[in-house]
Amino acid sequence: MIGYTTVGANDLDKSAAFYDSVLAELGAKRTMEFDGFIVWGSGDPTGSPGFSITKPFDGNAASVGNGVMIALLAKDQDQVAAVYNKAIAEGGKCEGEPGFRGDPSMGFYAAYFRDLDGNKLNAFCMAPQG
Repeated sequence: MIGYTTVGANDLDKSAAFYDSVLAELGAKRTMEFDGFIVWGSGDPTGSPGFSITKPFDGNAASVGNGVMIALLAKDQDQVAAVYNKAIAEGGKCEGEPGFRGDPSMGFYAAYFRDLDGNKLNAFCMAPQG
């Protein structure tokens, strides 16, 4: 159902380097790039969701949407930690270290971070603990 998500970026080159590094942990790479718009994906762009950054069309500074967050699906807890650790190493800010959220038997394992422009993301997997 989701084709792609987009967050605003004030310094496209700096943000692109951040996401090249962080999204590589999920096996994603740049799939499209033009006129201040960059998309990453890990599969067929016509059938797999993408993640993109852009300078705002209206020419104003990019700002963070209050209550907006993008969740990145990881294959397991190790990949959740790898994405989170890469984001922090690349200058992202911690919003919640890797761990279970809620009752571990539900299996929701996640880590939260903000990118260089303050956009909130998380990496998560479903790994029920019995």
